[in-house]
Amino acid sequence: MMTDILEKVFWENRVLDYVACLTILIVGVLAIKIFRSIILARLKKLADKTTTAFDDFLVTMFKKNLVPLLYFGVFYLAVRSLTLHPTLSKSIDVLGIVLLTIFAVRFLSSIIQFIIKEYWLKKIRDEKKEKSIQAILPAVRVIIWALAIVFLLDNLGFEISTVIAGLGIGGIAIALAAQAVLKDLFNYFAILFDRPFEVGDFIIIGDYLGTVQHIGIKTTRVRSLGGEQLVFSNSDLTDSRLRNYKRMEKRRVVFKLGVTYQTSHERLKEIPEIITNIIKNVDDAISDRAHFSSFGDFSLVFEVVYYVMSSDYNKYMDIQQRINLAINEEFEKRGIEFAYPTQTLFLTKENKD
Repeated sequence: MMTDILEKVFWENRVLDYVACLTILIVGVLAIKIFRSIILARLKKLADKTTTAFDDFLVTMFKKNLVPLLYFGVFYLAVRSLTLHPTLSKSIDVLGIVLLTIFAVRFLSSIIQFIIKEYWLKKIRDEKKEKSIQAILPAVRVIIWALAIVFLLDNLGFEISTVIAGLGIGGIAIALAAQAVLKDLFNYFAILFDRPFEVGDFIIIGDYLGTVQHIGIKTTRVRSLGGEQLVFSNSDLTDSRLRNYKRMEKRRVVFKLGVTYQTSHERLKEIPEIITNIIKNVDDAISDRAHFSSFGDFSLVFEVVYYVMSSDYNKYMDIQQRINLAINEEFEKRGIEFAYPTQTLFLTKENKD
């Protein structure tokens, strides 16, 4: 009697086939439940005891992506044990490919995001730069999804070469229309990875100078010494000769001063030594040379060279001020006069017989 019932056919399948399908489904679900509640739970406890974050990440990814995929796998195996209508069978296959693609993309995106956040951003420790790097993640996800869609269409039987050709023509049109934007975008990545400058650096581009405030996908903003904000396209910066003063280990300073022609020879010989001693007594300043360099139109010119052991412009100005005040004080003590533009007119009187 039972055998007769099991051998009865409904929708091209025996009752026995439906029982087998249900058995596969129940056993599979129970196996996944055991895997999730016991094996994954133990793996999570072991991961919590380690110092690395990668094992915690893998356990989380298995729980979020692998477990749902296993449920579908059990359902797929159970249903495929039955004789199905071709349309229904094709629909289940398509659903399987779609779900597999989605979970693969999610898993790959999560790995890339984890690597960037855990192994790259932690080394930078710069909030503004972190925001710039995180701006890459949407672009990475778009690329991964684009490749995944191409893979999906190929497996669904579409002519990929035709689709790609159509996309290529459209892509060329878009690229020509957005050429400047795309150029700035690629130069943004060049700035990000090559790092010719960073947020907070003092840079000079042509006649413009200031401190970098923000590096964006299309533009970079610089705060000038006058207080206004300068906005450069990323292409302008990468195509220009740029001077980065923040990375300067020491600053070479050259300045000149002039004394009157009435200064005695002995005093002229003392001036280089006076200036050198003044610079030596200033912290973070190293004297290079001081010489009587030339005879000017209205002064005897001395050229002085020294180094400031810092890239900070304000510190350089503080040191220069200290040196100038000390020179002025020493010259006053010795009666040495600074020259200023003057003209002396000599008149000769002719005797008329």
